[in-house]
Amino acid sequence: MKPKTLVIATALAVCAVAVGCRKEIAPGPNVWAVVNGKQILREDVERVYRSRVNSEAPAPSHEEALSLKLSILDELINSQILLDRAEKMNVVASDEEVEDHFTQSKAPYTEQEFQQRLQSSGLTIDDLKSDIRRQLSIDKLLNREVVAKIAITNQDITDFYNKNKSQFDVAEPQYHIAEIVVTPHPDPTVHNRKNSKADNEADAGRKAAMLIQKLGAGADFTDLAMDYSEDPSASTGGDIGFIPESSLNRSDPALKKAVLSLKPGQFSQPVHTKDGGYTILKVIAIEPAGNRQLSDPQVQQTIRNALRTRKEQLLRSAYLTEARDEAHVTNYLAREILESAGKLPDSN
Repeated sequence: MKPKTLVIATALAVCAVAVGCRKEIAPGPNVWAVVNGKQILREDVERVYRSRVNSEAPAPSHEEALSLKLSILDELINSQILLDRAEKMNVVASDEEVEDHFTQSKAPYTEQEFQQRLQSSGLTIDDLKSDIRRQLSIDKLLNREVVAKIAITNQDITDFYNKNKSQFDVAEPQYHIAEIVVTPHPDPTVHNRKNSKADNEADAGRKAAMLIQKLGAGADFTDLAMDYSEDPSASTGGDIGFIPESSLNRSDPALKKAVLSLKPGQFSQPVHTKDGGYTILKVIAIEPAGNRQLSDPQVQQTIRNALRTRKEQLLRSAYLTEARDEAHVTNYLAREILESAGKLPDSN
């Protein structure tokens, strides 16, 4: 073999050994990934997994469980990558911001309910605050690096309208409705800010009367819904969006009658519903049938919101892809699943 050929062959052999040695060994059996030197542990994935699996449903298969855990691990990897960037850019949430958010998260529950939820999720208060800090920090990062850079021009709105005019043909009147629901059958999964729930029909009647009194005295409908409504819409201030007139025909006739009797801005008296509860309705706006013109401020705002959401989703995806390309990530769980042909032990 010629000297030059021997040198090249030796160099190639050294490169091959280097590539073979580049395969990193997991720091321990419970380390499922490493992101920029920071470990993501099996218990981190398992904790999220337990919160997502319905204990009352049939247990997932071995493969389904592993697939879900792999997906959760990928989410945690992305989260750690973004948190690292937030730390480098000095946009980590402050202690005060974390405490404020923690207090808000506790507000809908009694102390006993809150402790039960913590226990069922396997979290400590420190765990919860750590998760809050992480999410707030990532939100601050993305607001600065993505959301703040989005600009929707009037020309963008005009172009969208001209290309999608058929979307703005309203076939029938629509009613923008908010509601406050009081039920004599409290749902343990539904919460409001004051954790207020009626226990029986008499209690529901008294509560409805109290709410009407507050509304008559000038209380804000949105605030009352968030404080007292016993419906999932409490979280949005009772706002259930636009309801086509034809959909009203499929609701309780008493509720339909109340809606049709109201003008925008007005609220109804408590409507006694079939379940023995009460619903107070407010009509926020009425959209008549016909073509909605670009000159309508609501049309412009609807388009602006849609374009902003679309662009934000695109930019968030691009930002995460770029951040992930720059990060050093080793996914040991994925490697172990491949090497074991999907037979990773103790995965359920």
